[in-house]
Amino acid sequence: MKTMIQKIEESSNYLNKQGVETGAIGIILGTGLGNLIDHLEIEKEIPFEAIPHFQSATVEYHTGKLIYGSLNSKKVLVFQGRFHLYEGYDFFEITYPVRIMNSLGVKKLIISNAAGAINLNFDKGEIMLIEDHINLQGGSPLAGKGIDSLGNRFVDMSEPYDRSLKDKAIKIAATKKITLHKGVYAAVVGPQLETKAEYRYLKIIGADAVGMSTVPEVIVANQLGIDCIAFSVLTDVCDPDNLQPIDIPNIMEMAKKAEQSLIVLVKQLISLI
Repeated sequence: MKTMIQKIEESSNYLNKQGVETGAIGIILGTGLGNLIDHLEIEKEIPFEAIPHFQSATVEYHTGKLIYGSLNSKKVLVFQGRFHLYEGYDFFEITYPVRIMNSLGVKKLIISNAAGAINLNFDKGEIMLIEDHINLQGGSPLAGKGIDSLGNRFVDMSEPYDRSLKDKAIKIAATKKITLHKGVYAAVVGPQLETKAEYRYLKIIGADAVGMSTVPEVIVANQLGIDCIAFSVLTDVCDPDNLQPIDIPNIMEMAKKAEQSLIVLVKQLISLI
């Protein structure tokens, strides 16, 4: 049975042979944010299932491709789609793309996700810059056997999101007149959405938005010394006193509404990295 290190090396070697160079900026795209790809000069497009030891994306709205190319003259390594705990993957599988990026020399990581707005001062179709998070997924990608072979387990999380990248994003949003909220992201398991009582609980403990991803990847990025920044596209408003039934088409519509602003933000941010 192959070790975690062997698996990572085989995946990285395969990507090197495909022409993926080291040192690119890493990007993980979440639900409804795939159109950033239209702005890339694509050099390589590789399905997840073609990469040794990689999983296949199972979520309907996630394409499941690794795309290598350039954006604003910077090399980027884009994971179009991600893996979730609710799909049955373990934390090593969920965070495997981050470990591959590290092996390929990625030092900066941009992450996006779709989330529900707990903070009622936020509105759907807007963007939240994640300043901090709460892990409610019942586990950690650093808790498995053998993980210490991949880096220090006892990772400092006093500032998991890079201050310099956050400051740049805030300045870009102000210049471009993009509404960019700042807040705390709570990561839950899902895939069901929350009850009214759960939304009240999330508000009490300090969450501004809730979703089902991102935190495991950020934990591993911090373990590996990768500077990261993350954005939530707010697709619905989670008001427990006026809670509406889930409307997936509307959620996707709200993701698309915010997408153009987030694309502007990410393109400008990459220019400054």
